Amino acid sequence: MSVLSTGREDGIMYTYQARVRFSETDQNGQLTPGAILDYFQDTTSFEAEDSGIGISYLEENHCGWLLSGWQVQIERYPVMGEWIKVGTFPYDFKNFYGMRNFFLEDASGKVIAKANTIWTFMDRDKGSPARITEEILSFYTLCQKLEMEYEPRKIDIPEQMTRKEPVEIKAHHLDTNGHMNNAQYVKVAQEIAEIKKIESLRADYRKSALPGDSMIPYVGISSINEKTTHTVCFKDSCGTIYAIVEFR
Repeated sequence: MSVLSTGREDGIMYTYQARVRFSETDQNGQLTPGAILDYFQDTTSFEAEDSGIGISYLEENHCGWLLSGWQVQIERYPVMGEWIKVGTFPYDFKNFYGMRNFFLEDASGKVIAKANTIWTFMDRDKGSPARITEEILSFYTLCQKLEMEYEPRKIDIPEQMTRKEPVEIKAHHLDTNGHMNNAQYVKVAQEIAEIKKIESLRADYRKSALPGDSMIPYVGISSINEKTTHTVCFKDSCGTIYAIVEFR
């Protein structure tokens, strides 16, 4: 990845610049929705590492962040070779929850994609949510949240759903935590739903998929505010939900 600059703008927002690579684009030469999520995830990872509270810190302190949900709005997809700027910042912390925005700008400074996320701070030893420590909070400065239509985390599941072929969790689906990466659910769901043009998406994560797990996808189509909505719900053999992904 080519990077022009990276770090905090005005000591608050964390941003970095990059160029859209061929390997990140679809058959139309545009950045894919999954790649946009990858950029967003990378940004917050870079921020944590540069701030000294990255992977090593979290492991040593037996804590971590678990992404609970995405809401992404896409105005325009950048194309191969285009320069972009990716940014992120937290806008609120409550007990064990952290709320964070992401944005993607083109070379003119126009925001072409933005996202809202909800994160849960976890005690790794207990495997349960924990109150965010004062030390963690001291590394961040809250910003005013982005202007966007904020939707609830809960995603309604259509009554009529069609079962698809199971998805076996392989090594390429995993991240450093040893479970399926958040963006992978979206990439797999888009392929299963066979949807090309996406203006917005939401994801609600319920249970981590582990190596060797078999997720059963159920797909439903509905209409919300005169827009076609594709919903993909991943379940295990007992009916427990791994994640729900919604495309519009």
